[in-house]
Amino acid sequence: MRYYIIADNQELTRFALEGLLQKDGENAVYRAFDKAKLVELLKEHESAVVLLDYTLFDFADEDQLLIIAERFNLSNWILISDELTPQFIRRVVYASHQFSVVFKDGPLSEIREALSAVSRQTRFLSQRALETIITQQQEEETPGILTTTEMEIVKAIALGKTTKEIAAERFSSIHTITTHRKNIFRKLDINTAHEAVKYALRAGLIDPSEFYI
Repeated sequence: MRYYIIADNQELTRFALEGLLQKDGENAVYRAFDKAKLVELLKEHESAVVLLDYTLFDFADEDQLLIIAERFNLSNWILISDELTPQFIRRVVYASHQFSVVFKDGPLSEIREALSAVSRQTRFLSQRALETIITQQQEEETPGILTTTEMEIVKAIALGKTTKEIAAERFSSIHTITTHRKNIFRKLDINTAHEAVKYALRAGLIDPSEFYI
């Protein structure tokens, strides 16, 4: 029998996850509404799979999460959230192989893949999680300087393309492009697309003949 602990205080998500897990009659599914209950359940089922929305739980910081994961090192964790910071994702992924990462606005197939992966004692990182880790690493390697990807996105913005269009062209999610856009504006210390256009013109990313007012 496989044991699962749903540690998510969003009722709709709990209901959906329970329905998904209970399709297999050999699964035992438990609920934890706070850190204390989660630890109690892990003491009883040390090899359980924890499905956690970290952003809705009562962890003070990622250190507490990592300490509990290390204490119950036979457990596996699937982090399922709407939003996780790049720093948090990199920290937990690099700290322990116990963590898989998917997002609530991702396709259902990713959650199924994550569940399948942990059943084989491997982990699953969604495409968005991988892109977030790579982007964060690039920023740390070249602080204050736009990456090649960011340069390409600035050019696309300057040419009047929407976030949806840029995402489609780059085979990325809209969220990923939005994150890139925020990072670009922060690095360039600008606030509007018009300022991005001026930067692109000054940097020679676009030819003035390509841009029409």
